[in-house]
Amino acid sequence: MLLGIWGEIPAAWGRNPGVEVRRVGLSRVGDTTMLTVVLDRPAEARLSTRTSMGKPQLVVEFLQARGARLPSRLEGDDLLVERALTEVAPEGVRIVLELFPDRPYTFWKKIQKGPAGQSLWVLGLNPDPSAPRMERPRPPEPLEPPGGVTESEPGLAPPAPPPEDYRLKESERVQGSPGSFAELKSLMPKAATLLEGLERDGWTISEFHSYDRPGQRFSRDFILTHRQYPELAVKIVYLPANMPNTPNINILSLTTDRLGGETADKYRQMRKMSFSQIKKEHEDIGDFFDDALKPLRVKLREQTKAVALRDARVFQNFLSRAAHSPQVAEKVMNHIREKVNQRFEGVQYTVMEDPLVLLNLVDFLYVRVYFLETR
Repeated sequence: MLLGIWGEIPAAWGRNPGVEVRRVGLSRVGDTTMLTVVLDRPAEARLSTRTSMGKPQLVVEFLQARGARLPSRLEGDDLLVERALTEVAPEGVRIVLELFPDRPYTFWKKIQKGPAGQSLWVLGLNPDPSAPRMERPRPPEPLEPPGGVTESEPGLAPPAPPPEDYRLKESERVQGSPGSFAELKSLMPKAATLLEGLERDGWTISEFHSYDRPGQRFSRDFILTHRQYPELAVKIVYLPANMPNTPNINILSLTTDRLGGETADKYRQMRKMSFSQIKKEHEDIGDFFDDALKPLRVKLREQTKAVALRDARVFQNFLSRAAHSPQVAEKVMNHIREKVNQRFEGVQYTVMEDPLVLLNLVDFLYVRVYFLETR
């Protein structure tokens, strides 16, 4: 798993003679901004960082690749990526992610099989867990036009039709009432075994939200809780494809981030501190990480490890049903049992690639599974 990059990867990487870049999409799933590139066959990209006009950029290059009809510009989100610019030239296809300044990030990448023999090259960016989390501004509510709706005057051209929507209509796809397990299983067929197990074990949907705005078109998120496990939650994100020949993305996480207590509360508060607040108490940002955040993370890893071992059966059932392999559950539990190393910041493990299974041991312990659904 890649956690960051400085400078350029050697130029030999990313050369793809004859490869065709067919689609480029930018989306957000929870705290992950995802760039999805649809290729006619598997290929690697060259990644590099640079700064232009005072703004950091992450550059993705498919050298010697051909470009189909690609969008020249994709709008980003309010988290990490402001916009994406696509350039097609004789030397290849370049995708430039313009990032917001002063927002540290980590990233990972993977190559996934796509429909009809195509390949999906996916890059995921997350806020750096070693930096305080920055609050994301809420978009303003849309305003009603004054005077209500008026009819167009005769002779004027009708308004342009909305952009083509490659998804099925909601009524054609979703079964079950909103916020129900029936709806979840309808949206996520590959996760059906896991969802049926959670429902059978007594988990209930305590929160659910629907979104219909740029970057989150027709997406949903759900939070499942259980009275017997107050420190645990199952968080689910459904992100439908917004381009043809791209998959829906479903993310299911079993997390300990409902852990209470002085350490957890203090850590959450410190993650939200601004740079000016940090400077009042610490001489530089490095002291804040080493003297304030790092000791709390060590305590959190110890506390959440205890929770995971106490509720080991919950984690084992979750992983066995998601990966259809008891070996994956055992591998994760072996990592959790390892002694907490106080010298390091913690790690993330890629436990399995299809489906993608991650184990986070940085602060609040969680396991996360990614399912790609082709409709």
